[in-house]
Amino acid sequence: MSNDLQGSTVAFLCAPEGTEQVELTEPWTAVEQAGGTPRLVSTQSGRLQAFNHLDKGDTFPVDTTVDVSDHTEFDALVLPGGVANPDFLRTDPKAVAFAKSFFDAGKPVAVICHGPWTLVEADVVRGRTMTSWPSLQTDLRNAGADWVDEEVQICEDGPNTLVSSRKPDDLKAFCQAAVEAFKR
Repeated sequence: MSNDLQGSTVAFLCAPEGTEQVELTEPWTAVEQAGGTPRLVSTQSGRLQAFNHLDKGDTFPVDTTVDVSDHTEFDALVLPGGVANPDFLRTDPKAVAFAKSFFDAGKPVAVICHGPWTLVEADVVRGRTMTSWPSLQTDLRNAGADWVDEEVQICEDGPNTLVSSRKPDDLKAFCQAAVEAFKR
């Protein structure tokens, strides 16, 4: 176990339900193994209901909510996917503002699968090169991003480092790139 992220706190922004469980748990574990402290941020307190595609998975305790937290408490942000998760988040102004604040502050962000929908709503993908679940490519292009079909994309052409990946199969590369971006 390395201590590359020792002293760092990483926000994981998720809706109360609909997060793809493995896209939450694997990056979470990677942050912990690198010595960082992951914290689950949501729009409601209580427990988050994760999913394994369309089937209910485990529940996870929410550490804090977007209405009482801001980017100053964190060093980086992870946006897991799942179809329902980012679709819910992008309709919540406080969740969108929370995600956008990391870009405004120049802090690294890692996003996977359908997660970029929240970033489209925050209007922070313009001019950025990124990847996602293939069905989001038109949304990302329409929002001004340069969409690529790659396992992991690291974009530093903006106010922060933006790490993106397509799907659960990309998690190993995604986790490595996210931890590397978070330690800078």
